Amino acid sequence: MNIELTEISAVKLISPPKFGDQRGFFSETYRKADFAANGLDLDFCQDNHSYSTTPGTLRGLHFQLPPVAQDKLVRVTRGAILDVAVDIRHGSPTFGQWISRVVSAEAWNQILVPAGFAHGFCTIEPDTEVQYKVTAPYTPEQERGIAWNDPDLAIDWQLGGNQPTLSGKDTDYPTLAASPVHFFYDAG
Repeated sequence: MNIELTEISAVKLISPPKFGDQRGFFSETYRKADFAANGLDLDFCQDNHSYSTTPGTLRGLHFQLPPVAQDKLVRVTRGAILDVAVDIRHGSPTFGQWISRVVSAEAWNQILVPAGFAHGFCTIEPDTEVQYKVTAPYTPEQERGIAWNDPDLAIDWQLGGNQPTLSGKDTDYPTLAASPVHFFYDAG
């Protein structure tokens, strides 16, 4: 399993090995011991699966409040997404910065988004399926978000000038500057 640091070192790009032959392929997409050996001792408790029919479906930017803040291990089993993580840890040297990566079934890559980051993705292929593991159960009353189109963040969702398809709740989140402080950076 290859684990690569991104520009924001807390966010990791992960490429599990994939073995193929005339029958198809096999891949271990997660092994707790391998993650722990790389300093990622996470206790995943729930798997989620989303399906989006059209490109330009944008889900995010979401997070949950402590004590049910979630680390997320995101992968795509069909299609492709532009995955975005925004550092919302006050005091972090990368506070308010974001990174994006294309995560796709073809590339067979994954992205690890830790707690303290707002997370979202936009589909870039039709009929895209996203699966992700989380370290805390979905808790609707603790769910929060920031505006996907926050002008201070200026996230390039690579929509080509088109408007995304959004849920109602994803149109109502505040900007990062207007959001209360929920996470603090821990340098240790």
